[in-house]
Amino acid sequence: MGLNATAKNAMLEALALLITYFSLHTAYPAGANEVTGGTPAYARKAVTWDTAAAGQLDAVATFPVFDVPACTVAAVGFYSAITDGTLYGDDDVTDEVFAAQGTYSITAASIDLNG
Repeated sequence: MGLNATAKNAMLEALALLITYFSLHTAYPAGANEVTGGTPAYARKAVTWDTAAAGQLDAVATFPVFDVPACTVAAVGFYSAITDGTLYGDDDVTDEVFAAQGTYSITAASIDLNG
């Protein structure tokens, strides 16, 4: 059974209400390996989603910048809360190694049910 774009968009709109924060992780898949520490300290960042269209949900183009301690960022997580909460998914990203405190920027994010 295949779902049409209307059904996919409805599912994505519901998911957008649940996934409200991005997180950074030192390994993929995301989970217990969330980045911690630093000065200024690492914290999850809020995400705002655009309206789903054609079975795809894109984050609004105002992307967060994270403070990160010395570590390797290897994954981005999609969470329901600023702390604790539910992890709804993750994305494997190109590893970025920080030898000292720095910043990590997300430049695009989407959830695509088409492939």
